[in-house]
Amino acid sequence: MKALHLSLAMLLALGTAGLAFASPVDQAAVNANTRLEQRLSGEVRHELVMIPQFTVFDNLTYRVDGGTVTLVGQVRDAIVKDSAEKRVKRLEGVERVDNQIEILPASFNDDRIRRQVARAVFNDPRLSSYAIQSVPPIHIIVKHGHVNLEGVVRTQAEKDDAFIRANGVPGVFSVENNLQVEQPKKS
Repeated sequence: MKALHLSLAMLLALGTAGLAFASPVDQAAVNANTRLEQRLSGEVRHELVMIPQFTVFDNLTYRVDGGTVTLVGQVRDAIVKDSAEKRVKRLEGVERVDNQIEILPASFNDDRIRRQVARAVFNDPRLSSYAIQSVPPIHIIVKHGHVNLEGVVRTQAEKDDAFIRANGVPGVFSVENNLQVEQPKKS
């Protein structure tokens, strides 16, 4: 019986020692994968914002999981969807692209709402500085009269103000405010 306990204890000790030796190798692989994902994430973001047809009325986001990039969001034009996939596929380290970008339905009413919401939001003195950027960080997505505000603003007051402005546009059925507030920078 003691021999059995001793054998089990030695087996447990060897197994634990094996795990200890395997951990640095596993950790190095995890670190390399994390660095690859961080590099790819920056490159994917750059490629998406450089699409010439990408506007304030489109929303593109993505996830990087190893060599797989998943594209999501909403765009008004199929050219933006196709261009996003082509640009990301050619990046070094990308093995696969899962393109889940939705093409918004064509609608004169939605186009009118887009313009009016953009005017209402970007003519606000608190938010006008966002309008001068080549691709403003506030994106206005309209589908069947429903508005989604996507992107990033500096303060909660700006987020609230954008919601109020968008909600005041005639013909808007609802507004979902998905704007994120920047985290204060730590010194």
